[in-house]
Amino acid sequence: AGARIGYAIGSEPAIASFDKIRNHFGVGRISQAGALAAFNDDEYLESIQLKMEIARVGLQSIAIEFGLTPLDSGTNFVTMDCGRDGNFARAVLSALHERDIFVRMPGTAPLDRCIRVSCSNGRDLGLFKRALPEALEAASRGQ
Repeated sequence: AGARIGYAIGSEPAIASFDKIRNHFGVGRISQAGALAAFNDDEYLESIQLKMEIARVGLQSIAIEFGLTPLDSGTNFVTMDCGRDGNFARAVLSALHERDIFVRMPGTAPLDRCIRVSCSNGRDLGLFKRALPEALEAASRGQ
Protein backbone atom coordinates (compact mmCIF):
# COMPACT_ATOMS: atom_id res chain seq x y z
CA ALA A 1 0.00 0.00 0.00
CA GLY A 2 2.98 2.29 0.25
CA ALA A 3 3.27 5.14 2.68
CA ARG A 4 -0.11 6.31 3.87
CA ILE A 5 -0.08 9.93 4.85
CA GLY A 6 -2.98 11.98 6.11
CA TYR A 7 -3.83 15.16 7.89
CA ALA A 8 -6.70 16.30 10.02
CA ILE A 9 -8.64 19.53 10.12
CA GLY A 10 -10.89 20.11 13.08
CA SER A 11 -11.70 21.99 16.25
CA GLU A 12 -8.99 22.52 18.84
CA PRO A 13 -10.43 19.87 21.21
CA ALA A 14 -10.61 17.29 18.40
CA ILE A 15 -7.04 17.99 17.27
CA ALA A 16 -5.85 17.89 20.90
CA SER A 17 -7.32 14.38 21.13
CA PHE A 18 -5.40 13.30 18.03
CA ASP A 19 -2.26 14.87 19.44
CA LYS A 20 -2.44 12.47 22.39
CA ILE A 21 -1.87 9.49 20.09
CA ARG A 22 0.06 11.01 17.20
CA ASN A 23 3.32 9.24 18.02
CA HIS A 24 1.52 5.97 17.35
CA PHE A 25 0.99 7.21 13.81
CA GLY A 26 4.48 8.69 13.45
CA VAL A 27 5.74 9.52 9.99
CA GLY A 28 9.43 9.65 9.04
CA ARG A 29 11.13 12.53 7.24
CA ILE A 30 11.32 10.73 3.91
CA SER A 31 7.59 10.00 4.01
CA GLN A 32 6.86 13.62 4.95
CA ALA A 33 9.02 14.90 2.09
CA GLY A 34 7.28 12.57 -0.36
CA ALA A 35 3.85 13.58 0.89
CA LEU A 36 4.64 17.28 0.58
CA ALA A 37 6.03 16.81 -2.94
CA ALA A 38 2.91 14.88 -3.99
CA PHE A 39 0.64 17.41 -2.28
CA ASN A 40 2.22 20.23 -4.29
CA ASP A 41 2.22 18.40 -7.65
CA ASP A 42 -1.16 19.33 -9.13
CA GLU A 43 -0.38 17.79 -12.52
CA TYR A 44 0.38 14.41 -10.95
CA LEU A 45 -2.71 14.58 -8.73
CA GLU A 46 -4.92 15.32 -11.74
CA SER A 47 -3.39 12.42 -13.70
CA ILE A 48 -4.03 9.99 -10.82
CA GLN A 49 -7.58 11.26 -10.35
CA LEU A 50 -8.24 10.68 -14.07
CA LYS A 51 -6.77 7.16 -13.93
CA MET A 52 -8.92 6.33 -10.91
CA GLU A 53 -12.05 7.65 -12.60
CA ILE A 54 -11.36 5.59 -15.75
CA ALA A 55 -10.78 2.47 -13.63
CA ARG A 56 -13.93 3.07 -11.53
CA VAL A 57 -16.07 3.40 -14.65
CA GLY A 58 -14.48 0.24 -16.04
CA LEU A 59 -15.11 -1.71 -12.84
CA GLN A 60 -18.69 -0.44 -12.62
CA SER A 61 -19.30 -1.60 -16.21
CA ILE A 62 -17.81 -5.03 -15.48
CA ALA A 63 -20.00 -5.39 -12.38
CA ILE A 64 -23.16 -4.52 -14.30
CA GLU A 65 -22.21 -6.79 -17.22
CA PHE A 66 -22.06 -9.80 -14.88
CA GLY A 67 -25.13 -9.00 -12.79
CA LEU A 68 -23.50 -7.32 -9.80
CA THR A 69 -24.50 -3.92 -8.48
CA PRO A 70 -21.67 -1.41 -8.12
CA LEU A 71 -21.98 1.05 -5.25
CA ASP A 72 -21.17 4.68 -5.96
CA SER A 73 -17.52 5.38 -5.26
CA GLY A 74 -15.20 8.34 -5.07
CA THR A 75 -12.31 6.19 -3.86
CA ASN A 76 -9.64 3.97 -5.40
CA PHE A 77 -11.91 0.92 -5.31
CA VAL A 78 -15.41 -0.15 -6.27
CA THR A 79 -17.65 -2.13 -3.95
CA MET A 80 -19.85 -4.61 -5.82
CA ASP A 81 -22.99 -6.09 -4.30
CA CYS A 82 -23.08 -9.77 -5.23
CA GLY A 83 -26.86 -9.80 -4.76
CA ARG A 84 -26.98 -12.67 -2.32
CA ASP A 85 -25.67 -13.32 1.19
CA GLY A 86 -22.23 -13.15 2.74
CA ASN A 87 -21.56 -16.84 2.12
CA PHE A 88 -22.02 -16.35 -1.60
CA ALA A 89 -19.79 -13.26 -1.64
CA ARG A 90 -17.11 -15.20 0.31
CA ALA A 91 -17.34 -17.98 -2.29
CA VAL A 92 -16.89 -15.42 -5.09
CA LEU A 93 -13.93 -13.92 -3.23
CA SER A 94 -12.38 -17.35 -2.75
CA ALA A 95 -12.90 -18.29 -6.39
CA LEU A 96 -11.27 -15.04 -7.50
CA HIS A 97 -8.32 -15.66 -5.18
CA GLU A 98 -7.94 -19.15 -6.70
CA ARG A 99 -7.59 -17.38 -10.06
CA ASP A 100 -4.89 -15.06 -8.67
CA ILE A 101 -7.25 -12.08 -8.53
CA PHE A 102 -6.95 -10.27 -5.21
CA VAL A 103 -10.13 -8.64 -3.96
CA ARG A 104 -11.41 -7.86 -0.49
CA MET A 105 -14.75 -7.82 1.21
CA PRO A 106 -16.33 -6.23 4.26
CA GLY A 107 -16.54 -8.61 7.18
CA THR A 108 -19.93 -7.80 8.67
CA ALA A 109 -23.51 -7.87 7.45
CA PRO A 110 -25.09 -6.42 5.49
CA LEU A 111 -21.97 -5.32 3.59
CA ASP A 112 -20.49 -8.82 3.63
CA ARG A 113 -22.63 -9.54 0.59
CA CYS A 114 -20.21 -7.34 -1.35
CA ILE A 115 -16.71 -7.62 -2.76
CA ARG A 116 -14.31 -4.70 -2.99
CA VAL A 117 -12.17 -4.37 -6.12
CA SER A 118 -9.26 -1.94 -6.29
CA CYS A 119 -8.84 0.37 -9.25
CA SER A 120 -5.94 -0.60 -11.47
CA ASN A 121 -4.67 -0.45 -15.02
CA GLY A 122 -6.44 -1.82 -18.07
CA ARG A 123 -4.46 -5.08 -18.06
CA ASP A 124 -5.49 -5.87 -14.49
CA LEU A 125 -9.11 -4.94 -15.15
CA GLY A 126 -9.07 -7.30 -18.14
CA LEU A 127 -7.82 -10.13 -15.93
CA PHE A 128 -10.60 -9.38 -13.43
CA LYS A 129 -13.20 -9.29 -16.22
CA ARG A 130 -12.10 -12.72 -17.47
CA ALA A 131 -12.03 -14.27 -13.99
CA LEU A 132 -15.29 -12.84 -12.62
CA PRO A 133 -17.80 -14.94 -14.61
CA GLU A 134 -15.85 -18.11 -13.75
CA ALA A 135 -15.81 -17.12 -10.07
CA LEU A 136 -19.53 -16.35 -10.08
CA GLU A 137 -20.26 -19.72 -11.69
CA ALA A 138 -18.05 -21.57 -9.19
CA ALA A 139 -19.73 -19.74 -6.28
CA SER A 140 -23.17 -20.57 -7.67
CA ARG A 141 -22.23 -24.27 -7.87
CA GLY A 142 -20.93 -24.10 -4.32
CA GLN A 143 -17.35 -24.87 -5.32
